[in-house]
Amino acid sequence: MQRLHNFSAGPCTLPDEIFEKASQAVINFDGSGLSILETSHRSEAFTEVIQKAQSLALELSGLKNKNYYALFLHGGASFQFMMTAYNLLVNKAAFIETGRWSENAIAEAQYFGKTEIIASSKDKNHTYIPKKIQCPSDVDYLHFTSNNTIYGTQFKSFPQTEVPLVCDMSSDIFSRQIDFSQFDLIYAGAQKNIGPAGATLVLVKEDILGKVTRKIPSILDYQKQIKAKSVYNTSPVFSIYVSMLNLEWLVRQGGLKVIEKRNQEKAEMLYHEIDRNSLFKAYAKKQDRSMMNAVFTSVDSKFDEKFLNFANQHQISGIKGHRSLGGFRASMYNALGIESLEKLVNCMKEFEKNTNTI
Repeated sequence: MQRLHNFSAGPCTLPDEIFEKASQAVINFDGSGLSILETSHRSEAFTEVIQKAQSLALELSGLKNKNYYALFLHGGASFQFMMTAYNLLVNKAAFIETGRWSENAIAEAQYFGKTEIIASSKDKNHTYIPKKIQCPSDVDYLHFTSNNTIYGTQFKSFPQTEVPLVCDMSSDIFSRQIDFSQFDLIYAGAQKNIGPAGATLVLVKEDILGKVTRKIPSILDYQKQIKAKSVYNTSPVFSIYVSMLNLEWLVRQGGLKVIEKRNQEKAEMLYHEIDRNSLFKAYAKKQDRSMMNAVFTSVDSKFDEKFLNFANQHQISGIKGHRSLGGFRASMYNALGIESLEKLVNCMKEFEKNTNTI
């Protein structure tokens, strides 16, 4: 079967070699005679898997030996909207509002304390990232989303503040070199750049915890999850195993320096064509365009369905825009090869040529 060029916003595309190894493990995990799907989360074999995944996450983020823990938990980033506030919000939290996911995080935090939106891009339909952000000193933490999949915007630099910094990095974690130590807590659903859906990575600095007085249900308590080494209850074993394989792949590629260069090349190729092509236009402001999710529209909506059908005929999958925005979205996560971008760009050129000759 011919593989499609997968531009889906999630679940992400993964390297072919990861699919091959994971599929073998579904039948027989490392010669154990058991499938990875039936391997106990408390077995010695899986303990090695999760410990290696945690170690790789800390290595790639440069947080090893810096008083951070790596947790692999259930529930996706949407679960972390609530869990971060449960564990960290004493009185008031500050938020930067840049789209749907930050709005959802604000809504969940309101169950636990006061929230203050200190900057927002809502006035221009989230087409940009707010600048010159001033954070008040009387908040427990500042929360923001580093990359916005729906609107195609991305923080190129991060807020400078004295209060703890919490970031939802679900769609751009491990896609570029950054100083991860400036954050006190980072969370990311696995299904963008880490692995398949089912697990969530949390990188948390130990000294940010234990400050709330409310009782926290055990499964939602970061401190108890740290003590249990992420296996407080049955872990999403397969998702964590594939995440480990993918993190190993990232290291073999040369780490975040090499990955960032590739991602920049892919994004520049596509945005150049969007800007050049007479039938399309980018949604986000140029200086804030996401390297992970290129969101663009037709100059006339009558072309939308025609281009989607045309792309489908060329084995291009997953470029339909989010239902709330329409248009198109091409997600360029780590494992998407440059050849897929070449295919999409050539498709856009051919569509323009064919349309303009009608």
